[in-house]
Amino acid sequence: MAGGRPSIYTPELLERARDYVLNYASYGDQIPSIAGLACELSISRETCHTWAKEEDKPEFSDIVRDIAQAQERKLLNGGLSGDFNPSIAKLVMTKHGYSDKVEQAHTSPDGSMSPTRIELVAPE
Repeated sequence: MAGGRPSIYTPELLERARDYVLNYASYGDQIPSIAGLACELSISRETCHTWAKEEDKPEFSDIVRDIAQAQERKLLNGGLSGDFNPSIAKLVMTKHGYSDKVEQAHTSPDGSMSPTRIELVAPE
């Protein structure tokens, strides 16, 4: 039998985590977050991320995924409706793969954007 502290990862902890996902606003959060979950479970954010990656904790991985999805949805809706500060919404949305960068192509694979060659011919 291995020694050490007993694990705090229990069915009760999972139930509290699920409750946070469903009721984050009642915990005082505008959007669900890993930081909010960690605070409510009295663990670190790093522990949340570690547990989400461990094969023997698929339920916690699902909870972290649910937080990310709910957060993205809340940010999209809040950003579009103007309920959220645009700068903060934009910042957090980058964590979900969104960006506002503009890419300009100066060439194209088919050459359609290649510069036109202009020849000047001297008058005769």
